[in-house]
Amino acid sequence: MAGVVLHLPTVELAVNRNMELNVPVSYSTSASYSQLAQPFNLRLAYSPAAIILPTTQQQVANAVTCAAQNNLKVQAKSGGHSYGSFSSGGKNGSVVIDLENFQGISVDANGVASVGGGVRLGNLALGIYNQSSRALSHGTCPGVGIGGHFTHGGYGYSARNWGLALDSIIGLDVVLANGTAIHTTSTAYPDLFYALRGAADSFGIVTTFYLQTQKAPTSVVYWQFPFSGLLKNPTAATNAMLHIQDWAQNASVVNRQLGGMGVYMDVDGTFKVSGIYFGDITTFSTKIQPELLRSLPTPVNPTVKTYSWIDSLHQLAGESLQQPTSGYNEHDDFFAKSLVVPQSSPLTSAGLTSYFNYISKNLNNGLAWFSIINLYGGADSQINAIPSSSASYADRSSLWVIQNYGWSNNHAAPFPTTIQPFISGLSNSLTSAQTQTKFTAYLNYLDPSLTAAQAHDLYYGSTVYTKLSGLKKQYDPNSVFWNPQAIGTS
Repeated sequence: MAGVVLHLPTVELAVNRNMELNVPVSYSTSASYSQLAQPFNLRLAYSPAAIILPTTQQQVANAVTCAAQNNLKVQAKSGGHSYGSFSSGGKNGSVVIDLENFQGISVDANGVASVGGGVRLGNLALGIYNQSSRALSHGTCPGVGIGGHFTHGGYGYSARNWGLALDSIIGLDVVLANGTAIHTTSTAYPDLFYALRGAADSFGIVTTFYLQTQKAPTSVVYWQFPFSGLLKNPTAATNAMLHIQDWAQNASVVNRQLGGMGVYMDVDGTFKVSGIYFGDITTFSTKIQPELLRSLPTPVNPTVKTYSWIDSLHQLAGESLQQPTSGYNEHDDFFAKSLVVPQSSPLTSAGLTSYFNYISKNLNNGLAWFSIINLYGGADSQINAIPSSSASYADRSSLWVIQNYGWSNNHAAPFPTTIQPFISGLSNSLTSAQTQTKFTAYLNYLDPSLTAAQAHDLYYGSTVYTKLSGLKKQYDPNSVFWNPQAIGTS
């Protein structure tokens, strides 16, 4: 963002008569404010009371203390990609703690990475690889911040092999609602460690992540198979997806080396299956690929290619991994919904027929949209190998996670009023035809149209939410950390 004021004025925030705290801040009257306040999702723009840009954990603590004593709500901003603009507070008048100055990345001799709470995923991948030839499981969008992504799951195309991004967390430095700064692990404040890994936005501000990295593979296989005309033929599309689903659960063919894959569809009629394989290209081409393509139409211009680890991340991102540490200026104008499909109740012929009929009828509706069905479970998935009781992110039994996403044609205002009902209808086309399935939703594809109660049920379920609600009363009884779907919000 051109014109960002990098050296913000330091102002004194009076906490009480006896203490004044120097904290870098941008107000609505500051030259930097309009750019700092601009959200990723332009459809949901809010005006914070203040945007804090701390450089130390103590300044984070000072700002939280000040906000709490003045009855202001607080939210952290890591990369700012919240689908509901909750990193802008989710309403006007909140205090935003922008962590863009927390950019440290270091890897110790045990492969544990210490990472600042404002680091973006592309810089994270480059930082740990360049220092130590190590890697982490995380998403493909390099501009996304570590904060919400890692603490709300964090799916990527390594997740079936290494687990979710959240599963790499072994420690957190966090500022609590009372201004206390603590270090939490599975043995130090274990109840908070549980809560933060799934619901950190409701419990604290993570200033440093401690992550167990993996040895980066020397190479991986990127593969992609596009198919022509499938979305115009709901029966053919249904049969193709049912076959892909059977293949993904076939333990004689698929194991964790199939790190991740997705079925991508969009308004242009695209239907392609792609993913990453953590093995050699010969095994993929002679064992995995033939079984996947069996009974499917002939793919158009397929790709099966070996990449180095970093080049594979570039390929998945479709853009540079190196991201600005300040002045980030990527935005969209969109609405999205997600569906989590349980392993115990896979997609059915009836559900998929309804879904593809809906798509076929709307291919020429003039709206911009995509739908992607990502494989979380299936044979030997390491996502589902983690006990659900280990963290408040408790979804360890899913097969697919579907994201339905619609945006304005130019990625900017005005937002067409027809997109939200279309995307909702796309999700409903599946759920209404598969009523025996208990669909849930994915935390990182946040749906701001849900009520707090709906969000709590879909994201956590009653057992986990009840536990989180009790911890919220203990650690943040005044709901300092608030957004429209935060734990404790009714």
